[in-house]
Amino acid sequence: MSPVPADRTGAVLAWVLERSHEASARQIPALIDRAARRLALTGAHLYLADLQQARLVALPQLSADRPAAGQAERADALAGALDIDASLAGLAYRTQRVQLSRDGTTAWVPMVDGIERIGVLRATGPQFDERDLDVCRTLASLATLIVVSKSTHNDLLVLRSRSRPMTLQAELLWAFLPPRTIGTSQATSTAVLEPAYDIGGDAFDHSFSDGLLHLALLDAMGHDLAAGGASAAGLAACRSTRRAGGGLTDIAVAIERTLHQWIPDRLMTGILARLDTHRGEFAWINCGHPPPLLIRDGHVLPAALERPAQLPLGLGFHTEAPPPLHHARLQPRDRVLLYSDGVTEARSATGGLFGEDRLTDTVIRSMASGTTAPEALRRLVLDLLTHQDQRLYDDATILLCEWHPTA
Repeated sequence: MSPVPADRTGAVLAWVLERSHEASARQIPALIDRAARRLALTGAHLYLADLQQARLVALPQLSADRPAAGQAERADALAGALDIDASLAGLAYRTQRVQLSRDGTTAWVPMVDGIERIGVLRATGPQFDERDLDVCRTLASLATLIVVSKSTHNDLLVLRSRSRPMTLQAELLWAFLPPRTIGTSQATSTAVLEPAYDIGGDAFDHSFSDGLLHLALLDAMGHDLAAGGASAAGLAACRSTRRAGGGLTDIAVAIERTLHQWIPDRLMTGILARLDTHRGEFAWINCGHPPPLLIRDGHVLPAALERPAQLPLGLGFHTEAPPPLHHARLQPRDRVLLYSDGVTEARSATGGLFGEDRLTDTVIRSMASGTTAPEALRRLVLDLLTHQDQRLYDDATILLCEWHPTA
């Protein structure tokens, strides 16, 4: 390929950015494709990961708006989807590294928002060299920002990530959940939640603030709309209290009062935690939930974060007697694993439990092989679904926090 001057590349990217502000979701793929051709490529296509991170689904390559075709269009898109575990595109997604076809004329480029995996860009052209790949990476990054910015208010982008409709309580909870993966140079937090289209009472939260990583994992009793509403209200109480300057104890009391006032007789277990990403100080409150697991040097430290059991939220007990705050000092590269009981108590057809050992072994083996934390949890969920014959009878939520301070 003929090298594209840097000033020409910048001009093309500026052209894309300017037109992206008023472009609809259906115009984005054509806009990126036109930009690729201006950059001496022969074309570009965008593929987004589905909600369960099993497939990569292409965005429609249209030059103008037209009404959506609903279920028929979604079926056509899924029929042409690429398997994340059995395709070169999927390898780019799993490893977050550019993958080239054998003839060197097709490049699969990861689309990553921060460290959250969004999908891949397929770029085609003559033989790619490293400079061409740098241009593709830059174009993929810009395409990712455009897609993410519009996905909050455009149903086409949302529907492309779904293979079937959601239940009402699942729709409610997903509207409240943060991105699955967040991170800085100091720490990473990643989470998964299943059954994605039929979640009931599980929810997670993670957020960075002034050197602190805030974590929450909630499990409301039941699997109905009230359970989803309870978890959504719990997340709202958590964020409202935290953003008003409250600590973990204040958050626990706020959730307790919220449940008691608005959703009485609905119990909730949960872990509220905070990691000082500079000093490695980990603080947490556990209200009736399975204790966190501490993974160090490829091993689980037995009972390292296990403390005397406390009552669940929603009984009114913690309003007068707030749950105790626990502390532990982490070492660099330590990982803390939070999970709901729907993970370890998942039963196979023969009645065998998935169990805590299998949970930790899967994560440890994956990350020991160099797999990233988000990919390790993706593989863990695949194992969990296989164990229970692709049908979970209880929500299963897993959150993995890793402390990796810079020197």
